[in-house]
Amino acid sequence: MNQLDQLKQFTTIVADTGNFKQLAQFAPRDATTNPSLILKAVQHADYAPLLADTVAQFKGWPIEEVVDQVLVRFGLEILKIVPGRVSTEVDARLSFDCAASVARAHRIVTLYEAAGIPRERVLIKVASTWEGIQAARILEHEGIHCNLTLLFSLCQAVACGDASVTLISPFVGRIYDWHKKAAGGAWDEAANAGANDPGVRSVAQIYTYYKKFGIDTEVMGASFRNTGQVLALAGCDLLTVSPELLAALQASEAPVARMLDPDTAMASSVHALTYNESTFRYALNDDAMATEKLAEGIRAFAADAAKLDKMIQTLS
Repeated sequence: MNQLDQLKQFTTIVADTGNFKQLAQFAPRDATTNPSLILKAVQHADYAPLLADTVAQFKGWPIEEVVDQVLVRFGLEILKIVPGRVSTEVDARLSFDCAASVARAHRIVTLYEAAGIPRERVLIKVASTWEGIQAARILEHEGIHCNLTLLFSLCQAVACGDASVTLISPFVGRIYDWHKKAAGGAWDEAANAGANDPGVRSVAQIYTYYKKFGIDTEVMGASFRNTGQVLALAGCDLLTVSPELLAALQASEAPVARMLDPDTAMASSVHALTYNESTFRYALNDDAMATEKLAEGIRAFAADAAKLDKMIQTLS
């Protein structure tokens, strides 16, 4: 049995891509997208016609509405392949605007429902800012499920659990990147691999906290740099993995062991935490890595959203 099939015994596998034509060979349950992945996909010859057709259909509409039509069009194609859910992201430029994020989420869900997709098959992706988490709280109360992304710290995870969000996506690879860069020449790759990888440790800490205190929010490790990081989180609720790494797992038959286990988590000695807005902002500010990677992630997604806007305007 290959590593991907072994991993699926412990963990739900999600494909992290806008390239839906790659999906079927890996048989993931769910799929996630973001503006960067969609931007990459629409520059490919296979997907350019999909973009052009959607833009032509909604010519003259406000740009943000056309963008949502494009995102949902990709989501609909993905849902033809995966049996579960697709994550569709609210514009990162709204990351500090709760009301606007809620309004954008409503429009995305309405578009899916108009196409015959029930809201249970859609996750609205929102950045894990204070405002994003509060937007998710409102949406979850309305029965709109959310995937909180750009999550790098326990305080973000605790606040998401308190808001009863459906799923969080802690970013393994970006945490690893930050620590490796910060260490410079002193970085020891072997010593920081597997369970000792700083990104893996962060996700394991969040998983343990959630299981210990019976928090229903699902933990989906994301942003992997290598298969070692993926395998070190075997047993996590979900893992969203790029097609390249899924292929590497599929090509190996080395044994896979379960690394995260709810019973072990329940037996751990961790303390409950609570945050209001001011204590959340202070805890996040006190974590240089989380602060820097959250800001960097929002800037990168916003930049790609702006590029997608320009591409659509050129076709309009």
